[in-house]
Amino acid sequence: MRELFDQAARDYDRVESLMAFGSGPRYRRDALVRAGLASGMRVLDVAIGTGLVAREALRVVGPGGAVVGIDVSAGMLGRAAASLPVRLVQARSEQLAFDRTTFDFVSLGYALRHLDQPAAFAEMLRVLRPGGIACVLEISAPTTSILRRALGLYIGRVGPLAARLIGSKKATRDLWRYFWYTIEHAVPPATVLENLSAAGFHGVRRRVTYGVFSEYTAVKPGVPAGA
Repeated sequence: MRELFDQAARDYDRVESLMAFGSGPRYRRDALVRAGLASGMRVLDVAIGTGLVAREALRVVGPGGAVVGIDVSAGMLGRAAASLPVRLVQARSEQLAFDRTTFDFVSLGYALRHLDQPAAFAEMLRVLRPGGIACVLEISAPTTSILRRALGLYIGRVGPLAARLIGSKKATRDLWRYFWYTIEHAVPPATVLENLSAAGFHGVRRRVTYGVFSEYTAVKPGVPAGA
């Protein structure tokens, strides 16, 4: 899987923008703000990929804040490094290479279905300060069969076709097919909420947009220092 992401990194942003009709940046930024991201916060973007979520986080936190990204894929990190002024670390999401209570906000964008949820959530909780916020963005398969088939066709068939049209490598086309497989077979949203609570988060909730975009938010218990 790491090799697939490495090889698809070069064309990933172009295909994503085409598939989302250019609406991705605004949606990500709005979702982060809805979760509680604010100016001056220190953010860890887990599974940063090419930096699509981190780029919007930077706009929100401003010059008084900071964004750090981690990813297991060297190819994806290379693309992020080419366009973002953030510290990048190659590491697994289940083994975050940071001290306890380092961050105010931890984001995880569209990579939840690739991870060991209990381990990743435990690590996210560990690196957050008391009162810190976790925000997980994900695509969830619709509950109705008609919408489910439609989304499967769009991601699993149109996605690879879009990649072919812009001259992407076979790995990019394969990645979009893989995306739909992981969405279709992902653990249900109720289990995600249970796993967040089991990790020790409070205030766990899910917001759904357009029937497919899940925004999970949760808070680390405790009172922030100086509050």
